Amino acid sequence: MAVNDSITAVDLTDSKELAKLVRSFPVRDGEKPWTGKEVREVADELTADIDRLTGELASADAELSNLLRNSGDGAGDDQADSGSSALEREQELALVINTRDMLGQTQRALARIQAGTFGTCESCGNAIGKARVQAFPRATLCVTCKQREERR
Repeated sequence: MAVNDSITAVDLTDSKELAKLVRSFPVRDGEKPWTGKEVREVADELTADIDRLTGELASADAELSNLLRNSGDGAGDDQADSGSSALEREQELALVINTRDMLGQTQRALARIQAGTFGTCESCGNAIGKARVQAFPRATLCVTCKQREERR
């Protein structure tokens, strides 16, 4: 959670600090510049997501540990029971991995706010688009670069 802790370096409730920070956030042609209020709302949403995902991850990790611990207790289980248990473990593992990935993306989005690079495409350096970032704050690529990436 080091990323979450580092966000306090720029006090998002301090209007002057926030005003300096949001000037560095790019916007596409025709979009209005970011406001401190908009950035605060995104940061609050990301912080709430981090809290939620951390709780989900702890729960999913505990469930996975329980499944793995009990995986050898199947003396007398038939093949169908073993297969069902294996499938359940795989699904729980996929859930844990997905939650960890989402948590990492959320922490990186909060770090981009801190660094003043929020809303900048990591591939081409252009603006991602304010509406896109507001809808999906974890976005790191503009639509063009994302489409290019998905075609590969």
